[in-house]
Amino acid sequence: MTIRLPGLRGGLRAYEPRAEPLALTPGAPLTSRTVFSAAHVVADPYADTSPDAPAAVDWDATLAFRRHLWSHGLGVAEAMDTAQRGMGLDWAGAAELIRRSAAEAKAVGGRIACGVGTDQIAAGSLGEVRAAYEEQLAVVEESGAQAILMASRALCAAASGPEDYLEVYGHLLRQAGEPVVLHWLGPMFDPALEGYWGSSDLDTATETFLEVIAAHPDKVDGIKVSLLDAAREIDIRRRLPQGVRCYTGDDFNYPELIAGDEKGFSHALLGIFDPLGPLAAEAVRALDTGDVTGFRELLDPTVELSRHLFQTPTRFYKTGVVFLAWLAGHQSHFTMVGGLQSARSLPHFARAYELADQLGLFPDPKQAEERMRNLLALYGVAQ
Repeated sequence: MTIRLPGLRGGLRAYEPRAEPLALTPGAPLTSRTVFSAAHVVADPYADTSPDAPAAVDWDATLAFRRHLWSHGLGVAEAMDTAQRGMGLDWAGAAELIRRSAAEAKAVGGRIACGVGTDQIAAGSLGEVRAAYEEQLAVVEESGAQAILMASRALCAAASGPEDYLEVYGHLLRQAGEPVVLHWLGPMFDPALEGYWGSSDLDTATETFLEVIAAHPDKVDGIKVSLLDAAREIDIRRRLPQGVRCYTGDDFNYPELIAGDEKGFSHALLGIFDPLGPLAAEAVRALDTGDVTGFRELLDPTVELSRHLFQTPTRFYKTGVVFLAWLAGHQSHFTMVGGLQSARSLPHFARAYELADQLGLFPDPKQAEERMRNLLALYGVAQ
C-alpha cells in the first residue's frame, strides 16, 4: 500500500510506509551521559478556548507522556520552551505543570528538572525581573525538582549591559538551594532574546556567560547551550570550570556533541529527544558500553528529521513534535495549546511523517499511516 504525500515543491508523490517499527524497549537510567528530554504538553481538545486564552491541558495524557520518557531511562526537562512556554503556556499553567510533573517524578522515581523564568511579567525593572525569577525558583524548589534558569525576555529588555546580567544571575545563584542549570537560548528559538548576556556579538556574550559561571561554580550543575553552533558549544564546553556539565541544546549537531572528542563531551537536554526518546536512549546505552560507533549508527540517521522539524522559523518546531506524538499514539488528537497546530504547512507535516516512518519511530505504523491519511483528507488530498 502506498500513500500520496504532497511534496515541498508542489504536487503529490507516492510513498510506501514501513510495515514494522524499530524494536525499542524500556530500560534502566543511562550511565555515561545525563540525558533530558524537553517534553511537550498535550492540549485538551474539548476545551472551549481561543489562542490567546489560558492553556487548557489534558493532564492525564501529558503526565502519561512523561512516564513514557522515564520508562526509557531519560530525564524530563519540564516547562521549557518545548512545553510552549511563552507560546501558549503561561506561568500559571507552567506552575501547575511543574507541580504535577514533579509529584509524578517522585512517585515513579524519574529524574526531573524544571524551567524557571519571568513569564508572569511582560516587562519590568531589574528588580521586578529578579522578583519574578525568585517566585518561579521557589515553586520549582518547593516541588523537589532541579531548577533550570531560563533566558528571560523581560531581562533582555530591561538590561542595559553585561553588568545587569552579572548582578541578576549572581543574586539568583547565591539564593538557589541546589546547583542549577543555566540555559542560553538563542534568538532563532525566540527572537525576543536577541542580544542576551548584554551583547549581540556572540564572542562578547560568551565571555559574560562564562563570567557568571566562574563566579559561582558550586551553584551551577551545568549549562544548556541552544545556539545551533557546534563549534561555539565545544569552545564553551572546554572552558567550563571542573565539575560543571555542558548539556547540548543543539538540535542540529547533537550526535557529534554527545559522542564528544578526546577533550570531553556534552550531556543532553534536547527538544528533539521528545519524539526520539526511545531511540535516543538506545543510542546512549551503546555509549554506556563504550560503543561510539553503535551510538552514531543509531543517532546519526535522525539528524535529517531533527533539522526538518527545527527549520526556520525554528521556534515552531513544537508543532512538529506534537504532530509526531499524535502519529505515534501518545495522544488521541493533533490539537495544541494556543492553536499552534496551524504553524506548519501540510508539505512540512508530510515530510516529517516520511522521515519519522523511515526511522521506525511509530510503535504502530498502520495507525500512524491512518492518521496521516486523515490529515491529508482534511486538507483535501484524495488518495
